[in-house]
Amino acid sequence: MPDSPLFTAAAIAVIAMAIAVVVAVGLKVLRSFRELGTDAERATYKTLHAASRAGQHLRTGLNPAGAAKASRQLRTILGCDALAITDTSGVLAWDGAGEELRPALMGLAANVLDGGHTAVIPAGELYLLAGDAASGPIPQDVERAVVIAPIKAGARVVGVVAAFAPSAGAGLVRATGEVADWVAAQVELAELDASRNLLMEAEVRALRAQISPHFIYNSLNAIASFINTDPVRARELVVEFADFTRYSFRRHGDFTTLAEELRCIDRYLLLERARFGDRVQVSLQIAPEVLSTVIPFLSLQPLVENAVRHGLEAKEGPGHITIAANDSGTFAEVTIEDDGVGMDPEQLRSMLAGHSDGDHVGLRNVDARLRQVYGEDHGLVIETAPGEGTLITMRVPKSQPGHDA
Repeated sequence: MPDSPLFTAAAIAVIAMAIAVVVAVGLKVLRSFRELGTDAERATYKTLHAASRAGQHLRTGLNPAGAAKASRQLRTILGCDALAITDTSGVLAWDGAGEELRPALMGLAANVLDGGHTAVIPAGELYLLAGDAASGPIPQDVERAVVIAPIKAGARVVGVVAAFAPSAGAGLVRATGEVADWVAAQVELAELDASRNLLMEAEVRALRAQISPHFIYNSLNAIASFINTDPVRARELVVEFADFTRYSFRRHGDFTTLAEELRCIDRYLLLERARFGDRVQVSLQIAPEVLSTVIPFLSLQPLVENAVRHGLEAKEGPGHITIAANDSGTFAEVTIEDDGVGMDPEQLRSMLAGHSDGDHVGLRNVDARLRQVYGEDHGLVIETAPGEGTLITMRVPKSQPGHDA
């Protein structure tokens, strides 16, 4: 029965346990906060924590979404009634009271944007000047002052931070200036990151351009060998060469699919077999599920060309190349293996590092592009030794947001 002494005792016991848990958790949180030490240390922690969170929202530069989230954290740091962030054309974010002043802010900040110097408008003048800036009276709820500090990226003023408070003392003026300088540093980092991405794209295109003349030279040599002895075969090879160069010189995108790259390799090998005949034997071991994997444009063909030109050409008798592509968890793993003459590992390592010149420009080119796109840990893995052939492994993430074939 609900009213029995036993039920009542059990209920009291459960409530007591719940209270004990809440008290224990509360004491743990309080103890953790007290471990920070003095009031000054706790205040420092709060400020740094707010700045860290604000910085996350400004990583892409000054934009409405990031500024809106950052302004909440920055207002906490300044302890002001309201905080606004603008760029040079409009108000990006407003957090706190005084929204009635928002339409006038760009007019109030005009001199700061032009001259790059902090402006302080006292409480008694703000609403009068705001009315002038807005070409009409502005409803007033409480008396406020404002400090408007420039956000400077290098020599450019890219926006302002405006802090609204009952009064604008020296402390608020200095603090607002420091916050504006901090925001400027985040903007410069964002611009630097964007410039670095553009530079990386330019370097990838430059590396890609280095390969194209190599393609033409090798392919035309193969065709030239048939012009006098077998004109019909030469014409057929010209058609293959046209398809091959159409793909290699395409201008849309720096990425392709594994399937497209394998088709390019097939045309390349047709041209090479025209020269080497049965000396070049090829095996394919391709898992169908990785055919749609996006890979850097012209990243496999140079590896196959290296196997033919530097592995099998110098070998007596026929040689064999195995091209394999497998599903390896979150990666597609592609291997190019030949049983050719192999390479000296130390010379290869020096060449890939750019410390020496060598004949394997295709390997160095692909290795550099992979590192540019995916990071330093994603270059080619090459196993080789003189007389032992060569095994090249390339691992590419199967999921690549932002990279379209």
